[in-house]
Amino acid sequence: MFEIINEKTLSEFEDFISSSPKGHFLQSYSWGKVKSAWKWKAIAVRDENGKINGALSVLIRRIPMVPYTLMYCGRGPVCDPHDKGTLKALTEGLRALAKEHKAYAVKLDPDIKSDDGEFISIMEGLGYKRHFGSKNFEGVQPNYVFRLDVKGKTEDELLMAFHSKTRYNLRLSVRKGVEVRLCGKEMLGAFSEIMEETGTRDGFIVRPREYFESILDNLGENARLYMAFWQDKPIAGTLAIHYGNKVWYLYGASSNQYRNVMPNYQLQWEMIKWALETGCDIYDFRGVSGDLTPDNPLYGLYLFKKGFSGELTEFCGEFEMVYKPAVDFLLNKGLASARNIRRKIVIGKKRRALKEKAPANSAAEEKPKA
Repeated sequence: MFEIINEKTLSEFEDFISSSPKGHFLQSYSWGKVKSAWKWKAIAVRDENGKINGALSVLIRRIPMVPYTLMYCGRGPVCDPHDKGTLKALTEGLRALAKEHKAYAVKLDPDIKSDDGEFISIMEGLGYKRHFGSKNFEGVQPNYVFRLDVKGKTEDELLMAFHSKTRYNLRLSVRKGVEVRLCGKEMLGAFSEIMEETGTRDGFIVRPREYFESILDNLGENARLYMAFWQDKPIAGTLAIHYGNKVWYLYGASSNQYRNVMPNYQLQWEMIKWALETGCDIYDFRGVSGDLTPDNPLYGLYLFKKGFSGELTEFCGEFEMVYKPAVDFLLNKGLASARNIRRKIVIGKKRRALKEKAPANSAAEEKPKA
């Protein structure tokens, strides 16, 4: 039997999510507040003693110009992945929410590895359709990540496990005079500018500054903005989240001009040390491509994260429960086309603007000395 979380049971829900081995910040109420364009709901299932033993946060968003909504459960459900009874009750709760909010479908991308055949079999038996994870970043969440086991480790033990080139670049960054500082919202302007530069370079759409501000406001002490400075100039930054037994590297940005002083290595090391300080089990580098061929444009990102000696983790993909097949077919086709067109237009404009600015700025660029 499921229940819908309310104000009286919210703290109990949060305690369960944050203490579960499968807990994830995307399943937290705090993250629901960040996603202000969505309505947040949550479902819980209790054991025979009345304690929560399974839970699921649900984001619900109305689709423009049609009387339907889409439901999304980032990195849910949170429970024993082999407890069929709990998974069934959570599925019934989703169906009830779908009826109440006129959802045409729900999508989940669980924090479960791809080799967990028992979980996959249970989900498919409950009526979910499995979409195999994309090789790159086509899904809502990356299907491949690097995770570093930091449980019970010391800084020296972790450093010695890094690849020799990673240790060298980390030391080089220090010798070049790069300094990493823990910053507040006063540095969000600089971070956002560097994010725009990074997005234009690497071909992705960047969140606005207000979004990053919302993360810092709603996650509080569980979110950190790290900035790397060279000669007191901000040249790179990262935004990290600590929740439960993990720290995640959420967003990162680096200036085109100062990449040779290796600021990203120091930034990663500071976030890893935060995971150690908070007694975490895992530091999550987040997404990499599952296509590990050297000619893949994302291969360099894979090599960078691989250098910290984490485990390449493949998740089980996305699961979808469709309540209105005809609506799902039409909307999925239309939404996918709209997203692709929007992405091409936005990135194209930014790249043209950057190209127009380049000649005027090139003579004035300040290059770090070797």
